[in-house]
Amino acid sequence: MGTLALAAKITHVPSMYLSELPGERHGTRQDAIDGHAEIGRRCRALGVDTLVVFDTHWLVNAGYHLNCAPHWAGTYTSNELPHFISNMAYGFAGNPDLGRLLAQACNAQGVQTLAHDATTLQPEYGTLVPMRYMNADQHFKVVSVSALCTSHYLNDSARLGWAMREAVEKHYDGTVAFMASGSLSHRFAQNGLAPEYAFKIWSPFLGRLDHQVVEMWKNGEWADFCAMLPEYASKGHGEGFMHDTAMLLGALGWSAYDGKAEVITPYFAASGTGQISAVFPVTPQDGAAVPPPEASRATGFKSVARL
Repeated sequence: MGTLALAAKITHVPSMYLSELPGERHGTRQDAIDGHAEIGRRCRALGVDTLVVFDTHWLVNAGYHLNCAPHWAGTYTSNELPHFISNMAYGFAGNPDLGRLLAQACNAQGVQTLAHDATTLQPEYGTLVPMRYMNADQHFKVVSVSALCTSHYLNDSARLGWAMREAVEKHYDGTVAFMASGSLSHRFAQNGLAPEYAFKIWSPFLGRLDHQVVEMWKNGEWADFCAMLPEYASKGHGEGFMHDTAMLLGALGWSAYDGKAEVITPYFAASGTGQISAVFPVTPQDGAAVPPPEASRATGFKSVARL
């Protein structure tokens, strides 16, 4: 019998790495870095051995995928923002046994999932940036989950999250944390305007929408939020169509979840996007509110590629 000890929605803005370096951006994301360090500290205190990261920078066009190689190490430069993340060293252990167990449970729940334990596939920066600050000493093992899903139903992502929690609690001998790595609104500043919007949200509409969502999370209004998630993901330009958020809430019980979010790093704007790090208390749930697989395909909302 294992434990899901902590769940969180976390930022991974590349300006966190830029904030480490000498120059005009030095120190400007220290609050986000400190928030990650605090979440890592809590995971250590809870005895967590593995961080499962729902990564909205891992794009997949078919199926759900887990990267659970035994170990990763290298030097990373972002192909999207090479002027923000360049030559960033990384290294940490994976957890092949847990990755295979999670994929097996998802398939048993009707959500097609593949675990990649013998692979040269490297993690994306939705995993690498948080691990830099939560896991600098390689204390935790890591499993990375694809969450930039271009042709997937949000309901299936919720089902995947719940299946993963069941796998941990019923079949894993250890303690795990789930991290939804992605922003709230994700409308980048138009090309040429990025410096002007380095610390601003793209529009008042998106800022107001994000703030209202954060208040819903803090108040525990999960039934209303789950009902509005597909439209929020679309009209609010949610990162990765917010599949990471659906996975996290699926693991917590979806619309029946009864916890209230604790903000660790308060809402902030970055290059036009809306960011936050918040912990979601893990409470007992029976999974009854999570959409069944057949409902996913009949009534679920499918993401569309917006690249």
